[in-house]
Amino acid sequence: MTTLVRPPVLQRVGGGVVAAFAAVYIIWGSTYFFIKVAVETLPPLLMSGVRFLIAGAALLAVTSRMRGAARDPIGWRQWRATAITGGLLLLGGNGGVAFGEQYVPSGVVALEVATVPLFIALFGAVALGRRLGRIAVGGIVIGLLGTAVLLRPGAGGGGDLGHMLLVLASPLSWAIGSLYATRGPVPKRALVATGMEMLCGGALLLVVGMLTGEGSALHLGQVSLASWLSVLYLIVFGSLVAFSAYVWLLTKVPTTAVATYAYVNPLVAVLLGWAFLGERITGQTLLAAALIVVAVAVILTQPPAAARARPDVPGADAV
Repeated sequence: MTTLVRPPVLQRVGGGVVAAFAAVYIIWGSTYFFIKVAVETLPPLLMSGVRFLIAGAALLAVTSRMRGAARDPIGWRQWRATAITGGLLLLGGNGGVAFGEQYVPSGVVALEVATVPLFIALFGAVALGRRLGRIAVGGIVIGLLGTAVLLRPGAGGGGDLGHMLLVLASPLSWAIGSLYATRGPVPKRALVATGMEMLCGGALLLVVGMLTGEGSALHLGQVSLASWLSVLYLIVFGSLVAFSAYVWLLTKVPTTAVATYAYVNPLVAVLLGWAFLGERITGQTLLAAALIVVAVAVILTQPPAAARARPDVPGADAV
């Protein structure tokens, strides 16, 4: 009888790590699909605002009184920093994704958002003076080439160039927010900071949604059951379960292993969009996906620059 040898990571932490990786890979990858279903009958910014307000309130209620509160006080400076971060990550990042998915296939949106690590590395070098090695520069070039292939006519599987370029603003905003979070006075406790960012970002999404006229476009009687269930999924699983699994994984396995979600999520999103939404997968899309995934893998396997101990809020929950 053959005995299966378990990898060292699984030998140390057991099957829990497998379940956590499955949550981060599959749930975050599926959020693009559920956002697409949600915005079929719900205004995108208002939907996202409600999602993050509820998730942020729940997360903050559970974590704000946990161990370490005395050494990590929360005051005006922390709320201001998390408001800026939440605005960049959730209003600029997630809001752009939800809006763009009205016009662009969910798999293509996921591939565009997968460029977040590339922009973080690029902006970090330009704005913060972080040194980039030759391999990292090569990864950025490959990623930008993949993005260019994705934006070429015919590669979007039905998405028009204007809206695809608009979606590309989302990873740019997310990258700037991620870099600010490493330097701004946000709480050191990752879950507390995330709850505050969700509350602030959710409030901003609601305000902007109302200012842009989404309130008059919301007709609750016309919202489908599928959209309501999708919002519930995004709140419970996308924002709470998967993120908690991500933070737990950071304490159990190397960060480079956890970071693999960044190039698994878009593949999950592309497959779900193809299987359940009828989204086309063109040869150009596959080539762009390959280039972007390789580029992200190259960037994420490089030694990280010195930063604060608090883990970055992940780009997959840009959705």
